Amino acid sequence: MLDHLSEGPESAPPLLLGPSLGTSRALWDEVAPELSVGHRVIRWDLPGHGGSAADLIGAGATVGDLAGLVLTLADSLGVRRFAYAGVSLGGAVGLHLAVHHPERLSSLAVVCSSAHFNGEKPWRERAALVREQGLAELARSAHARWFTPGFTVPRLVRDHREADPGAYAACCDALAAFDLRDRLGEISAPTLLIAGREDPATPPAHLREIADAVPGAALVEIPGASHLAPAERPEAVLTALRAHFDGRAERGMAVRRAVLGDAHVDRAQARQTPFTARFQDFISRYAWGEIWTDETLSRRERSMITMTALVAHGHYDELAMHVRAARRNGLTADEIGAVLLQTAVYCGVPAANSAFAVAQRVLAEEDGTAG
Repeated sequence: MLDHLSEGPESAPPLLLGPSLGTSRALWDEVAPELSVGHRVIRWDLPGHGGSAADLIGAGATVGDLAGLVLTLADSLGVRRFAYAGVSLGGAVGLHLAVHHPERLSSLAVVCSSAHFNGEKPWRERAALVREQGLAELARSAHARWFTPGFTVPRLVRDHREADPGAYAACCDALAAFDLRDRLGEISAPTLLIAGREDPATPPAHLREIADAVPGAALVEIPGASHLAPAERPEAVLTALRAHFDGRAERGMAVRRAVLGDAHVDRAQARQTPFTARFQDFISRYAWGEIWTDETLSRRERSMITMTALVAHGHYDELAMHVRAARRNGLTADEIGAVLLQTAVYCGVPAANSAFAVAQRVLAEEDGTAG
């Protein structure tokens, strides 16, 4: 099975990250930890790269074979449906999954990749060269192929040099045979294309070709990035991926406003500072965009649970906010009183006494009877 690294809470939405040829999962080192705040991030290594065994593929391999290994990994982790982002060969795997296994992908990001890789001949030649001479010479030119002048990531160059030549050559075979241009219109997953503006291997035109063919796809070009954009311009890649994968933030903000009211949310947004911005984003994406949007429970039920939890922990300022929210979610004053009476049994009379005082004040304000 493919070697992998899992980061983030197991209960979070899964996101698989695929590497480019010659690199390992370290390609995502500057991006994955940030993505794992709101996702279960699973980074995998190509066969013969990083920690993955070389004998997982052989000569004549296809991108479909690699996609099959990714699905086997996902199945072993109990992951049925997932978001996916991949660079170069990893991006080709994502395109294959989107065409041939659409039921497995919730969304797709293709980074510095292509629906074809400039024809079969150069990859057959590279495969033959590597089988004959190994990877040392090819690794010496990695800087020029991967990065803009003056930039490098020694760890990734070392990964290139230390990859298994047979497995690397088999991945070249897969790239040689890959061409999905006539199937791109079948892709239904929400798709983002990210191009490195200085990328000589898969220039922006390759990504634009995919964006033009995939219904509803979006394209982002990153200035100052070559072929390994997540390593060279991680902040820009992270921003693009978050905007694409975290549609939950927009949904969450809509639910947050519906439950708490525009005035409250506007005040919270006005108080936001650079120090608190990530926390506010976390609340919108996770609490409101992931939990409150889950239709397993109604908003009425969620209000009752939330009020109980706030009483139990003595969070009375938050309780006042959620008493107002409960009214918006359809609870009557009598139902709110019944919830608080229930807390008297399980959270204690003093806690319920304070909670009733808070709720009575809020309900009086809501009814216009406070004086």
